[in-house]
Amino acid sequence: MSARPQKDRPWVMRTYAGHSTAEASNALYRTNLAKGQTGLSVAFDLPTQTGYDPDSPLARGEVGKVGVPVPHLGEMRKLFKDIPLVEMNTSMTINATAMWLLAMYQVAAEEQNPDLSPEEVAAQLAGTTQNDIIKEYLSRGTYVFPPEHSLRLIADMIAYTVHQIPKWNPINICSYHLQEAGATPTQELAYALCTAIAVLDQVKSSGQVDEADFEKVVGRISFFVNAGVRFVEETCKMRAFNQLWDEITRERYGVEDPKMRRFRYGVQVNSLGLTEAQPENNVQRIVLEMLGVTLSKNARARAVQLPAWNEALGLPRPWDQQWSLRLQQVLAFESDLLEYDDIFDGSHVIEAKVNELVEGAKAEIDRVQAMGGAIAAVDSGYMKQELVSAHAARRGRIEAGDEVIVGVNKFETTEPSPLTADLDGAIMAADPEAEKSALASVEAWKEQRDETEVADALAKLAEDAKSGVNLMTATLAAARAGATTGEWAGTLREVFGEFRAPTGVSGAVGVAEAGAELTAVRDAVKKTGEELAGHSGGRLRLLVGKPGLDGHSNGAEQVAVRARDAGFEVIYQGIRLTPEQIVAAAVAEDVHCVGLSILSGSHMELVPSVLDGLKEAGMGDVPVIVGGIIPESDGRRLVELGVAAVYTPKDYGLTEIMGGIVQVIRKANGLD
Repeated sequence: MSARPQKDRPWVMRTYAGHSTAEASNALYRTNLAKGQTGLSVAFDLPTQTGYDPDSPLARGEVGKVGVPVPHLGEMRKLFKDIPLVEMNTSMTINATAMWLLAMYQVAAEEQNPDLSPEEVAAQLAGTTQNDIIKEYLSRGTYVFPPEHSLRLIADMIAYTVHQIPKWNPINICSYHLQEAGATPTQELAYALCTAIAVLDQVKSSGQVDEADFEKVVGRISFFVNAGVRFVEETCKMRAFNQLWDEITRERYGVEDPKMRRFRYGVQVNSLGLTEAQPENNVQRIVLEMLGVTLSKNARARAVQLPAWNEALGLPRPWDQQWSLRLQQVLAFESDLLEYDDIFDGSHVIEAKVNELVEGAKAEIDRVQAMGGAIAAVDSGYMKQELVSAHAARRGRIEAGDEVIVGVNKFETTEPSPLTADLDGAIMAADPEAEKSALASVEAWKEQRDETEVADALAKLAEDAKSGVNLMTATLAAARAGATTGEWAGTLREVFGEFRAPTGVSGAVGVAEAGAELTAVRDAVKKTGEELAGHSGGRLRLLVGKPGLDGHSNGAEQVAVRARDAGFEVIYQGIRLTPEQIVAAAVAEDVHCVGLSILSGSHMELVPSVLDGLKEAGMGDVPVIVGGIIPESDGRRLVELGVAAVYTPKDYGLTEIMGGIVQVIRKANGLD
């Protein structure tokens, strides 16, 4: 009997995790590492990602919800207590404040290794900061500064890490969030690669890296990719990424070393396709998506993190995360996948699909570059508009039944599931004390630090921001002095200003032709508008609002586009609004209904604030509806508080939702 072939080394296995407090997250990390996880992937809460301290009014309800709060160096120490950072490979999902979080990570590592110089510690650190700000303007919404200043921060970080932290990936170009926002495989390829071109061009023009070192810059660029359930197409997409990246780095940047041209990527498989209905089906979806990025050896992911089966319901528990880790381990250690060369080499089917994707992506890259590149295509709203339109087309296919989602629009009959028999027990509840704990932490931290040292460090940061020198030195000094996340970001906000990205809604293409259902809703919208306006041809006005720091706007955008198609006058002002701003817009526009979209879990704090504000403004009779990832028990409580309707991911029929909104408006105005 012949010996089995030697296996390749498996990819790095991670679980995207972080919640409530640094102590709770640290315990989770150490538990996951003990279970065989081989790298860390840190989820930060929204205030940390958008540069606010827990005591900021904008942070209310968001602290510790979708990740761990790290407002200062003391919390970074707690986050990695008893985890040797010089031996770890850590991925940090952080963008606008990436420079600040990397600085605190480095200082925490220095403190763990007092016998080594800061330079020696930095040389040993390995990991990745996501740091792709362009996709934040398009899909995820945790941007802070205008594009040109954000690119400067990225270039400064890249130059610093290439010289000081050579094993660090200073940026992770993210096509993941583009797919979540509706991108087709062609758009995902094109827009991610246009982002990479914008970043590399910025580093080159900054003059901080000489020609001899530029190959190293290219070699440290990594990508973070999404994998959908169409795993043959996803496999081809990854092979296309490899081919295009090799071509761009060789022809545009003259990189000769094939190792430096290698397409290096990590993956989080698709969360957009996870369903609240029959959530047990998500397990096989996740497995198929994992195969799309592991089957082809020449295009295999370097790191994989999988969502949990119940993420469409709420925050996964440790057991759910363990299940996802075990899916990876079974594939890597029980199957024979890692024993063979690339199993697709020579397949004419794969080759033809790869060529189709490459040609389509090249055409779209040329289109964006002709506009002036990725930043120009963000400023003009072109890329955002294309993504909103692509997402609307996908939603249309699902509602028409042309795209089958098992358990959602086909095969809907189901046995009672033991997994969801106790819905509230099937997810982890956010710690209600997390915000209080973070507030106390910041207060205690400020009491023990040297305020003069902090003020001097922040003044130097502002001075360097104005002068154009690399900001990493001043940022490290601010971290060592004890500045907070909000102070670092606030200092740069004063110099750089803030930014509001285009929403992409106004020019997006919605439903091409109205079927019977949409026509009926349009008639109801028109009739109700006329009745309320005394037959003067008035239109129903719907305000779509995104309160808090949640920047995942895909759902809100699709609601806005379909509402416009249904005949509503839609007021949508984008992301990150306070309850007060939403109430002010409702008053100014004299709306008939307020629709709130919240996916970060902050609904129980923010929705009551909007309800109270409307009452105080004399608009308490205007109905409020809420959509998001809202546990059943929270949904019941919101209705008790006065919310007219609650929609969750299981409510995928947008036209049906529009009909529901008309009924809510009629009921509120006594027209039933």
